[in-house]
Amino acid sequence: MKRSGFADLPLHGGRVPPWLAERMEKLGTAIAENVIAHYGTPEFLSRLSNPFWFQALGCVMGMDWHSSGITTSVMGALKRGMNPRAHELGVYFCGGRGKQSRKTPAELLSVADARGLDGGALVRTSRLTAKIDNNAIGDGFQIYLHTFAVTAAGDWAVVQQGLNDRTGLARRYHWHSASVRNFTSEPHTGIVGANAGRILNLVDRRAEPAQAGLLIIAETPPEQTLSTVQKLVMPAHHDVRAANIDLKRLGAVLATSYSRELRDFASLLLIENLGPRTLQTLALIAEVVHGAPSRFTDPARFSFALGGKDRHPFPVPLKTYDESLTILRRALDSAKLGHTEKLDGFKRLDRLVRQVERQYQPTADFASALRHEHEISPSLDGRSVFDDRKTKKSHQLSLFLPN
Repeated sequence: MKRSGFADLPLHGGRVPPWLAERMEKLGTAIAENVIAHYGTPEFLSRLSNPFWFQALGCVMGMDWHSSGITTSVMGALKRGMNPRAHELGVYFCGGRGKQSRKTPAELLSVADARGLDGGALVRTSRLTAKIDNNAIGDGFQIYLHTFAVTAAGDWAVVQQGLNDRTGLARRYHWHSASVRNFTSEPHTGIVGANAGRILNLVDRRAEPAQAGLLIIAETPPEQTLSTVQKLVMPAHHDVRAANIDLKRLGAVLATSYSRELRDFASLLLIENLGPRTLQTLALIAEVVHGAPSRFTDPARFSFALGGKDRHPFPVPLKTYDESLTILRRALDSAKLGHTEKLDGFKRLDRLVRQVERQYQPTADFASALRHEHEISPSLDGRSVFDDRKTKKSHQLSLFLPN
């Protein structure tokens, strides 16, 4: 077993508006379908169990870049979008938030019956993961969301989240069947949440004497417990700041999108006549699909694809969202007919951006890029939960700092 990380997830209230929820469902499904088409269902489950990739996925879908709501909205969107096509895609989502989580056993038994799987074993696994994170790990977080993803072959991943009423923070836990060897000895692929001090973890391998003695309490300092994991610490501030982003990586995306020569070449790779703003979004989506795990250490960068519903870093550009969805859906549908050149274009686009990053090393001027997004927002039907639409236009600013 290997933990993949933990992070601060500030608790946000409110709901995802229908205009965004519908688009998140379509985009999340298209991204998942793209990953499955290129790398298979086991890799998709592996991605779900990676806290950094999961956070980047939520950001690229236009959700709040750092809040606990990413977990609920992303898993809900995937369940709504993928379950009607589960027999085709080979992945089923069960459970959810609150009352939906209690439906997990029945939903798993239904999937098992349809696919010839061991339903009893899946239900037992679901209950074990919930009980371990809720009871065996004494970190002050009570589980309120439990989502179980299972493939037609019986592989599974669990993403669940707990709330700490005292601190107002959430913690996300990731599990993956490929990583679990023993449910009582470090089974998680990742635990995402704020460092809340000393915790009791009875499924840590160092707690085996406590398991044997049943009543022995092992208090392990968090710096020892989490010394081997990647640490994704999401700050409490709502605005996206330059410090949250790798500006060279963002600079490569912006250079590819706004440099005329590079943009024309990137459009050729996708066989589309693309404007710079749509190309910017597609480049970040392509990285979510094809990027290596090391590319997701700054998930906030992916909020520059389609903004956020709370206007951070900028309002969701609905025209760009819909155009990007159309292009991605068209590529996926063409691939089903054997015409893979458009879908392969996304992989080539990701390679091009990384080549630009290595060769030119452009550094994004964060403040100018952010101002630019707000300036063009009205023309792209920028929308937020506050419906804050600006109409003032001004000159376009440079998106790059000189080398």
